[in-house]
This record gives sequence, C-alpha cells and structure tokens, in this order.
Amino acid sequence: MIDPELKRALGQAAKAVEVVAATHDGITRAYTSHWVTQVSFEEPIIMASVSPKHDTYPLMIASGQFTVSFLAGDQVHVGQYFSYPGRRFHYIAPEYLSTVNNHPVVVDCLSWVHAEIFDTKTMADHELLFARVTDFGYGRLREAPLVYSSRHGWRVASEKARAPGESPRDELLARLAAAGYETTPTDPADDA
Repeated sequence: MIDPELKRALGQAAKAVEVVAATHDGITRAYTSHWVTQVSFEEPIIMASVSPKHDTYPLMIASGQFTVSFLAGDQVHVGQYFSYPGRRFHYIAPEYLSTVNNHPVVVDCLSWVHAEIFDTKTMADHELLFARVTDFGYGRLREAPLVYSSRHGWRVASEKARAPGESPRDELLARLAAAGYETTPTDPADDA
C-alpha cells in the first residue's frame, strides 16, 4: 500500500484518459486508464499498465494486441463506464465501442492507436505491456482531451499554458546567447 503522504505527491501528476480494449475469440472487453504512454521517439512504441485481475487482461495476452482510444473532455461518462468493470454494469453500454479496421474503438474519441505486444514486465500488482503501434485513426482532434489526477479528478484540458506569441524556449535561447553560449544545437539529439 502506498503511503498516503506519498500518494498525495503522486496525485499531482495529471495524465490523459484512455480506454484500452482488446478482442479475442469474438469477445471484447475494455478498461479506462491513465497509464498508457509513448515510450520511444524513434519507433511508435507504447506501454500500457493493466491489472491481471481485469477482464480485459486475458484478452490482451491471448490476442497479443490492444487498441487505445484517447478520450475527449466531454466523454467522462465513457471513461466512468469503463473505469468500473463492465461486468458490474452487466455490459449495458455496447454503444460506446465501435469497430474500426477490425479494432475496438471508442465512438467519437480524439484519436486511437492499435498496437501489437512484443514484451511484458510484471510489477507488484500490474503488468506492463510494451507494444508497437501498427494502426491508428483520427476522431475529434480539435477537441480538448480528458485528463485525470487523483488530486483534481476528471478535468478537461482546454486552457493554453502560455499567452499567444509567448515562447519560453525563445526566451531561454536569448538568455543563452546573451550569456555567450552557442544556441544552435550541434547534435539533433540535443533537441530531444
């Protein structure tokens, strides 16, 4: 169990909300997550953290693949449905998922990616699944995403963090130049 004080510190992290789905032998299951992330710049590789107790997990493992739908700010109801195991809701909301290119995708999501698992890592209570993206699609890209933090709960990420025309990077580069430092990277990896 995580110490409550540490949990409060970790709760400051806000992350995008996704629905992770898998299909195997004609059965589809899905769960809400905020623990999916891109883990490579060079290749389209993502990592999903899933509890082996969740009914989606065996389908992910058996099929060797999963689909991630990134939710829009107005899709809290979809996120809430899949955050509570669907079996407890008796799978009463099949309209939240559609099939696109034979992949289970949340209807009207921002975008989605489909990935094939190539490695796993067992953690204390979750399994990390590393997967290569093999297909993707767009939905409502212009909409604000749904985000979550345990401190703030569900939020819509719609406010810009900087004023129009403001560039903190340009300001820092100007500071470097004023201090006599080179501001042109010699190695492209320096910008990563």
